Parts: sequence; C-alpha cells; structure tokens
Amino acid sequence: MTRAIISLNSGSSSIKFGLYTLGPDGPRHVAGGKLEGIGTSPRILIRSDEGEVLLEKQWMDGAGLTHEPLLDELYDWAATHLNRHEVVAVGHRVVHGGSRFWTPQRVDAALLGELDAFCSLAPLHQPHNLAAIREIARKSPHLLQIACFDTGFHHAMPAIASHLALPRTLSDRGFRRYGFHGLSYEYIALRLRELDPILAQGRVLAAHLGNGASMCAMRGGVSIDTTMGFTALDGLMMGTRTGSIDPGVVVHLQLQEGFSAGEVESLLYRQSGLLGVSGVSSDMRALHASADPHAAEAIELFVWSAARQASALIGSLEGLDGIIFTAGIGENDPIIRAAICARLAWAGVRLDEGANVSGADVISRSDSDVTVRVIPTDEERMIAMHTSNLLEHEQGTDS
Repeated sequence: MTRAIISLNSGSSSIKFGLYTLGPDGPRHVAGGKLEGIGTSPRILIRSDEGEVLLEKQWMDGAGLTHEPLLDELYDWAATHLNRHEVVAVGHRVVHGGSRFWTPQRVDAALLGELDAFCSLAPLHQPHNLAAIREIARKSPHLLQIACFDTGFHHAMPAIASHLALPRTLSDRGFRRYGFHGLSYEYIALRLRELDPILAQGRVLAAHLGNGASMCAMRGGVSIDTTMGFTALDGLMMGTRTGSIDPGVVVHLQLQEGFSAGEVESLLYRQSGLLGVSGVSSDMRALHASADPHAAEAIELFVWSAARQASALIGSLEGLDGIIFTAGIGENDPIIRAAICARLAWAGVRLDEGANVSGADVISRSDSDVTVRVIPTDEERMIAMHTSNLLEHEQGTDS
C-alpha cells in the first residue's frame, strides 16, 4: 500500500484538497479538487492527476449544508476510493498562527485551544480551518494532522515592517503586522527560482489577487513587507473586505452611528469591498459582465487600491525588478492585470498586450524595465511539502 498525505485548505465558502503520495523525490500529486459554493449550492469536483473526473456532484438545495457534513461527504468518498493508499497525515492551511507559531506544527488539543484565540483576527477563515481539523479528528482520532500557517512566510520580515505605531504595552502583547497568504507567496518564491533564478534573487512584487487579495514585497525570495497586517482585513480592497481604511471610520461608526463591535466587524469583513461598492457582487467576473455603473466604479477602485499599495511596496523594495500575478483574479483576468500595470508605468512596467490577453507566462514587453509574469499558485502543494518535510524530520529524529 502506498503511503500518502492529504492537503486541506478549508476556506469560508470552499474547501480545496489534494492527495499526494510520498516518495524519495518528495510528495507527488495524484488527485485533487475543490468543494465550493458552501452555504449556497455546494458542488464538488475531484480529478486525477491525468485529468480524469473521479467525482462530480452538486447539491441544488444545499444552502443549509455547512462545512462539517460536506467534509463528511469528502471523507466517506476518500475512505471508499483511496483504499490503495495509506493516508499517514493530513496537512492543513491555518491562516493565523499569532506570534508563537510560524513553523508547521503537530496538532493536539493544546494547540487547537491556542489557535482558537485567533479566530477574531481572521473570522472568515480561522474558524473553518479549525473546524476541518476537529471534524477529521472526530472521524479518525489517531490520524496525524499538521497545521501550516499563512503567517509563517512573513515571520522573518524586518522588525520595522512588523511594527504598529501603538503603545509598547500592546506591542508586547502581540499587536504587530503579521501578513497573510504566506503559503501562496512561499510557493511563488519557490516556483520563481525554478522558472527565472536571476529574477528570483531580485526585487519582486507578488500580487495574490482573489476574493482575498494582498501583495508581498520579496527580495531574494524572502518577504520584507506585505499589505496585510494584524488581520487579513488590511491592505488591498477585496471581494467583501474594505482593505486599508481610516481607523477613525470605525470610531465614528461606533460612537456616532451606534454600531456595535459585531456590526462593525460584519460591515468591514462581509459587506464592503467589491460587493459593497458595486451593490452587485463580490465576484470580479460578475462585475465585468454588469452594465451597472457602480460595478465599473468598484473595478476602478480595486485597480487604484492595488496600484497604490504596490507603489508603497516598491518603496520598501527600493526599486523593482519583477511583478508576479497569481490567484483567481491575478491568474485569469487580463483586464485587471493591464489596468494595474498601466498605473505602474512610472516604475518601468511595459506590458505586452498580446501576451497578456493570450495568458502567456511572461506578459511584459522586451523593452520593459520590469519583468511581469503570471504564475499559478498552489497552496495545497506547499502544505503537502511542509507536511512531508515534518514527517521526514520526525522519522530522522526517531531513528
């Protein structure tokens, strides 16, 4: 029987997963898929590494289905169809590790208890990350589970980039800029070293643009600054999140408009961003298709926000050698890529319109001072690599 690990990325409305066999060359992807539309009309699609559809199902009346019963569905399918594989561990994306956890960790009750404390700092993700861990523990209590932290890649940022201008009594209690989407950026740094090792050693701006959006300034493949901070609410405008906002707005909403803390949280995390500005949708594809002028305004604000944040990170890098677009919007939306690059022409960015529209790997012109690439992210593979490495390390320690 082949030893294997499962990589699980449980988000607010989707669960992405991959099955990897273990071998001397590291984890090898053999199957994977996505369970999306949780809370509305859930659907699941699993494919083999060769592209064969292994499972496809949709629940048309599934608005009441939560993560737990859908995870049960996935678990039961795996138990039936993966009998040729011995699953020895499950690796999880955990969004927030706080100031104590940045390297992959074995999950136990004590760790879960500490990670629960960060649910208020990442309310769209952390509760679902931990719920998936607990559900698998309920189904297979002896199965090893590994937590891989989205904050980990940014842990080595310069101290000045992690500071908040708050009293030191709060800084000493862990109030700092953490940064997120770290598993994605770690994979991009790794992949860039394979594709363009010279650029990988330079000053690179990576843009993870999706329903959640952020940017990371990397020098030599190491994070030196990023747009998200204490929470995953900061930085770029997102699907339903505000991004950077004057904190005085929050004070005014509570003191003058009578908002409770819970109402403010819901407003900033779930009702703002593309959805709030457009009044149409949080999905960029729907906004492109809409004739509503507010949809166009939301797109323009998204681009403006991204270019503004990018400009700040270029300052942190003290120049720019490359831009990497990744994630749902970054990988698939040439209109947004072109609009952001046009606003960064001052930095020497020159886009090849044909390459951009056709979806080429390199979309900058030959005379561009800045190389612009599109690299698909793979957080599940990064989770699998961390899980495999931890298993190897523990086996080496035991021997």
